[in-house]
Amino acid sequence: MEFRDNEAIYLQIAGYVSEKILRQQWPPDDKIPSVRDLAGELQVNPNTVMRTYEFLQNQGVVYNKRGIGFFVAPDATAKVKQFRRARFLQQELPEVFKTIFLLDISLEELEQRYAQFKAEQPAPPVPTAISNGYENQ
Repeated sequence: MEFRDNEAIYLQIAGYVSEKILRQQWPPDDKIPSVRDLAGELQVNPNTVMRTYEFLQNQGVVYNKRGIGFFVAPDATAKVKQFRRARFLQQELPEVFKTIFLLDISLEELEQRYAQFKAEQPAPPVPTAISNGYENQ
C-alpha cells in the first residue's frame, strides 16, 4: 500500500479495511487480521494499525473480543457506506465538480464513462460459508 502525504496513515489504513468490508472480503462477524499481521502486511508500525482499529471500533465498524482479536461488526457495511458517503459528498465531490467545471467536461461524457466503469467492475461476491481464514481463531 502506498500512502499519501495529505492524510493521516491510520485513516488511509481505515480506508483499506473499509474497502475490504465493502467488497465483502471481510464479512460480518469474521475475525480480521491481528494488529501485528496487518502492520507487517502494510509495513507500518503496529501502533498505527491499533489506532486504525480503535478508530473503526469507535465508528462501530469493528468490535474487539478481548484476548481473541477484532471482528467485523454485523452492520459494518452500512456504517462504512454511511461514513464514506458523507465524507465523499462533503470533501471530495466539490473538488471533482470544480475540476469538471474547469475542464468543461459534459454530463453526457461523465455518464458514458461511468457506465463503462460499472461494466468493467467484477460482480460482487456471493456470501458463502467460505471464510477469509481469520474467524474463530
